[in-house]
Amino acid sequence: METSILNNISESSVDKDPFIQFKRWYKLVNDSNISMFDAMILATSTLNGVPSLRTVLLKSVDVNGFVFFTNYFSRKGKELIENPNSALLFYWKELERQVRIEGKIEKVSRSESKEYFHSRPRESQIGAWVSNQSSEIPNREFLDDKFNDLKKKFGDKEISLPDYWGGYKLIPVYFEFWQGRENRLHDRICYKKIKDEWRIFRLSP
Repeated sequence: METSILNNISESSVDKDPFIQFKRWYKLVNDSNISMFDAMILATSTLNGVPSLRTVLLKSVDVNGFVFFTNYFSRKGKELIENPNSALLFYWKELERQVRIEGKIEKVSRSESKEYFHSRPRESQIGAWVSNQSSEIPNREFLDDKFNDLKKKFGDKEISLPDYWGGYKLIPVYFEFWQGRENRLHDRICYKKIKDEWRIFRLSP
């Protein structure tokens, strides 16, 4: 891995398109065999501004946004109904890099959710039916018993997509690419969407 790649980021060296810049970094992370490279911290909040965080997995990214899948009845799902404004954080400590992304979240199409759901391992599909995510349960056995019951119920039949499970897409209006540097004088190169254009600027560390 070339040191210059990791220690040189400036307003002039980044791509004018933040999605292309993200994909460059993401490919490097993937090629570096970093564990859980697709993990991202998702921040949501209530209508009153009470925040919450959790880790989700990036499943796809294109010019329209960043996609992940979850239970719509989970805490994050309920908060996104109240307040679709949210943020993502990717942190790759091995490369001293992180990317912050802010924007609004909307659901992906039902057909996209169904396609992804059926690409998952069969037991993960059953797991989506088992878990009423974020609800209180009496013990671990409650989950195990429900899983075994549903496994018998579905048998060899196709497992249908639950109505309460599917994908979300964050549509960015802001990116920040952070590169660790010596003396804690880190590089912070940002993109802010103004109308249909991306403005590139630098922040002090």
